[in-house]
Amino acid sequence: MAGSAGMGRQSVSMAAVAPLLKKAFERSKAPVVAIEVNSPGGSPVQSRLIYRRIRELAAKHDKKVLVFCEDVAASGGYMIACAGDEIIADPSSIVGSIGVVSGGFGFVDLIRRIGVERRVYTAGQNKATLDPFQPEKPEDVAHLKSLQLDIHAIFIDLVRKSRGDKLANDPELFSGLFWSGGKGLELGLVDRLGDLHGVLTERFGEDVELEVIQAKKGFFSGLVGFGAEARSAALVRNLADVAEEKSLWGRYGL
Repeated sequence: MAGSAGMGRQSVSMAAVAPLLKKAFERSKAPVVAIEVNSPGGSPVQSRLIYRRIRELAAKHDKKVLVFCEDVAASGGYMIACAGDEIIADPSSIVGSIGVVSGGFGFVDLIRRIGVERRVYTAGQNKATLDPFQPEKPEDVAHLKSLQLDIHAIFIDLVRKSRGDKLANDPELFSGLFWSGGKGLELGLVDRLGDLHGVLTERFGEDVELEVIQAKKGFFSGLVGFGAEARSAALVRNLADVAEEKSLWGRYGL
């Protein structure tokens, strides 16, 4: 029997996937744990925490991990995929995007035009760094770039340690570019092409039993028992999360 912990089409977090991973790895009869990754990324911290948790559980339960890349395993999604002993991707999957991105908007001219005065009071001269309602400062951008380079170096180190000499010597590998699963195979980002059912059937026979372990989905799942104001606030947060998630997927044309 093969256990499966899915990470579906949404930004993932350690809190959301930790119980699923625990349940999958504790299936004593399962010869492997197969993890489907379908994520365009998100928080580098959450992705790295999930990566480490998968490796910890694999060592504790002495199980091999097969990671299957679906539509997208990019950026933080690819970081999680690196936790697999093998990474398998569909030829049309999108993999890679080993880089760090930050984005935002500047509203300085807008608030001036509509007659709004921005007032900010801080204790600490850099507390309002990158405030979108104030003019952008070169020193703030330089600080952000330094932070991005630090995180990028951690990401690169994780990929190098995970993939080792499988990686191609390509100058674009850590540039933030992303590729199809087929090209990812050439670059050493994945180990083979295929899909979950086909690979597991090939390895364990036609009678292989797959127990699917996945989170319950529901847009209003966290709102039970709250009043109208709490529901409205939660709805706004959910809509903001949906917009941010949509922009992440939009980078890959999905």
